[in-house]
Amino acid sequence: MSQWVSGKITEVNWWTPTLFTIKVAADVAPFQAGQFTKLAMTIGDKRIARAYSYVNAPKDPVLEFYLTEVEGGKLTSGLAELEVGSSIDVESKANGFLTIEEAPQRQALYMISSGTGVGPFLSILADGKVWEKFEKVTLIHSVRYNTDLTYQDFIHAYEKLFKQFTYLPLVTREAPLKGLKGRVTELISNNKIAEHLGMSELHKDSHFMICGNPDMVKETSVLLQTLGYNKHRRTEPGHISVEQYW
Repeated sequence: MSQWVSGKITEVNWWTPTLFTIKVAADVAPFQAGQFTKLAMTIGDKRIARAYSYVNAPKDPVLEFYLTEVEGGKLTSGLAELEVGSSIDVESKANGFLTIEEAPQRQALYMISSGTGVGPFLSILADGKVWEKFEKVTLIHSVRYNTDLTYQDFIHAYEKLFKQFTYLPLVTREAPLKGLKGRVTELISNNKIAEHLGMSELHKDSHFMICGNPDMVKETSVLLQTLGYNKHRRTEPGHISVEQYW
């Protein structure tokens, strides 16, 4: 049975008219970077809960969540109205296996995300274990418009701090200010991502962590398998780990 704790909103930051971040003070159980929990509110006469990844590193005392306001969304309509001082319930125990602890030892790590699915990867970057485990770390973030590329100051700081880290934004509906235009599956298939990273092909000794839109997660996973990469399991180390809690 889920154990819930009461949290207080300490900060709300709107990046765009639909993308926003909330910070919450709540006494939750220890978690690993990359995991998710649930947020819950009572809206009308119904209690509604949804899963969201932690954006903050486990050592940070304030919890952070990256959200999108979905038109007609049962919970996001309520979340979008939260203000500093508002209350929200947080499930104490985290879940999920999209963590560095669960990833196999390989040369390169590709963290592939779309939309707010970048959240768990920001937590992983901030946590620090990734820098010790992988020689090369690439964060790929796919969005519709350039303005949807958020957390840029945070990401650029890590680009400066760690030479093994590369950030590659993908924009699908307009010319990108940085990175490439197109869907991630298209850009893997035509080798544009590898070429942009200065390679003839993606590293064979790689691990891929994928989080975001369910269709993107599924299609990218299937594509990578056709290229010779296998799903990762505890009993059978592979190359692909996914998170899908929609």
